[in-house]
Amino acid sequence: MKRPRIPSQLSESVHDRLNMYALAASAAGVGVLALAQPAQGKIIYTSTHKTIKVHQHCYLDLNHDGITDFTLQLKTFHTRGTSAFSTLTVVFPKHNAVEGAKATSSSGRGPYAFALQRGALIGPKQPFPANLMALAGTIDGFSVDAGQWLNAKNRYLGLKFQIHGTTHFGWARLTVVSAKISITSATLTGYAYETIPNKPIIAGKTHGGNEPTLGRLAQGASGVSIGGKP
Repeated sequence: MKRPRIPSQLSESVHDRLNMYALAASAAGVGVLALAQPAQGKIIYTSTHKTIKVHQHCYLDLNHDGITDFTLQLKTFHTRGTSAFSTLTVVFPKHNAVEGAKATSSSGRGPYAFALQRGALIGPKQPFPANLMALAGTIDGFSVDAGQWLNAKNRYLGLKFQIHGTTHFGWARLTVVSAKISITSATLTGYAYETIPNKPIIAGKTHGGNEPTLGRLAQGASGVSIGGKP
């Protein structure tokens, strides 16, 4: 008949060493997790209120490094006869760009910048051939208007620009006032960019994501609720 096994009694010092080994293993595991975590982006947002009127422009420096990334211009043109029209355009250096599409209007001008809704994704998979936001006026006696930015309220320009040779994405929020045959003004009310190169940004988003940090994950249930909020 086999005798029942009696659990061995470990000394207090052995218990302490086992606890230390467990803590060390946990720390090593957390270290591996930390290495596997994707880089957390940061959105830099600037609130502003600048109104551009006819024959005025606005310089846009998204990352405040003293270099103009984009220039917004509102101009009017008069030609012989009955032609007169206004244009709202974005000018930018090489390697920067504005999200949009090729011209589809009878004016033949363009390509046209998208007037994005809040929540639109701006990133590498979007087209960036644009520079003309809107056109309105008369050409040879006929009324013409084109572009998504005519009378647009709180819409977003999708922007792609360079910081030290790397591509970053951002947005600029504007409201445009236009009449039937002219553009009256454009008001810039804010802009932002993503600090991580090639990482998309959401139009209207002014701060980083709500993903739990490693420190909060280490807190377990006390750090992260089921809904993802503290």
